[in-house]
Amino acid sequence: MKYHFNNKFILIILSILILFGSLAVLANYNKTKEDTLMTDKKVLVAYFSATGTTQRLAERLSKATGADLFEIKPERPYTSADLDWQNSNSRSSLEMKDKNFRPSIANKIDNMGSYEVIFIGFPVWWYREPSIIDTFMESYDFSGKIVVPFATSGGSPIGESGENMQSLAPNAKVYHGKCFSANVSEDELKNWAAEWL
Repeated sequence: MKYHFNNKFILIILSILILFGSLAVLANYNKTKEDTLMTDKKVLVAYFSATGTTQRLAERLSKATGADLFEIKPERPYTSADLDWQNSNSRSSLEMKDKNFRPSIANKIDNMGSYEVIFIGFPVWWYREPSIIDTFMESYDFSGKIVVPFATSGGSPIGESGENMQSLAPNAKVYHGKCFSANVSEDELKNWAAEWL
């Protein structure tokens, strides 16, 4: 009889453990669903980051929206000397003076046609998007797509970046976009992005 009692006791304990394990998995699944916006749209977060600030923001936005992530990499990476905005002869200064300059991009998106909503991130340079973003906008057919700029800045607004990008992709719907602080929360990004998803 004692042997039979031990088997019942073990079965009860195992049943309780399985129940709690299942509840923990379900709770974690629900938390993950709550942390990511649910959408039936195919979404991309593409970004150019010179110092890593925009990259961290793009990664948070991608996680918050469940979007694919793509880094826009310059064919020739920028050095800190290239980024010296106080030097009128630095690479970035010269590129931004010439609105027709198009820095080459080292990589490409093979399936751009599959995306419906594209968030495009960048640091604000001279009150607008860097020239490499113009190269990106001219590299793909954005017809019928929603394009939403987002930016990081040391204090400058996003300016006319959305309007500039719209002129490069006239058959897309390009929104004004928003400039975020480097430490913006994932929840704030999720709430902001929900308008287009």
